[in-house]
Amino acid sequence: MAESAAASSVGHDELAALKRIGLDGGLSGRTKISCSGLAARLDASAQTASRRLQRLDEAGLLDREVLADGQLVTVTGEGVAALRREYADYRRLFEDDATLSLDGTVTSGMGEGRHYISLSGYMSQFRERLGYEPFPGTLNVELTAESVRTRGEMDTLETGATPIDGWEDDERTFGPATCYAARVDADGDVYDGAHVIVPDRTHHDATQLELIAPVKLRDALDLTDGDTLTVHLGDA
Repeated sequence: MAESAAASSVGHDELAALKRIGLDGGLSGRTKISCSGLAARLDASAQTASRRLQRLDEAGLLDREVLADGQLVTVTGEGVAALRREYADYRRLFEDDATLSLDGTVTSGMGEGRHYISLSGYMSQFRERLGYEPFPGTLNVELTAESVRTRGEMDTLETGATPIDGWEDDERTFGPATCYAARVDADGDVYDGAHVIVPDRTHHDATQLELIAPVKLRDALDLTDGDTLTVHLGDA
């Protein structure tokens, strides 16, 4: 997940303020705070708390409306992603087997996966870096609401992430992607050796997941549209 330049410049002090706002209800909707109240929770001055709110707002991590007697604030999607990255870091500190599991249902794609997967500029990298030639097509998964919220942790995984470089031919430029080693569990039938592929440029939104494998996953796991499955990443 790409970060804006402003978001990447936010420091630990601002993230501490963002965490406090989240704990006070800012993740679930607008919550009212005052600079003095936030300052007391952060053991800082009201002026310092105000500066931290302003920086979070400028970085796009916080949405706020200043009132006469306080501020209405909401943690934005980018703010949630920033907090999830912090959470993932602490998981790696205290959990030896930190993993990520995403749930969803099988759905039909638009057919673009077959075309792009088969392009020589990508296929040669798949063979070299993943160790196999993917089946020409992707398995498309519609994620549950909870998994949409947690998929942002994918870019914090230290193992199983393989970059695929962008390239160009005489006509156009093709963007880079990242492949994450995955195990697919469909009601007890398991396929180990797939990858979630996340292009830097894609028509899919955060609710969609695309998987590649050396076999046709629909056949290997006897899947049809609407079937549920879990994709395990990391050391799962």
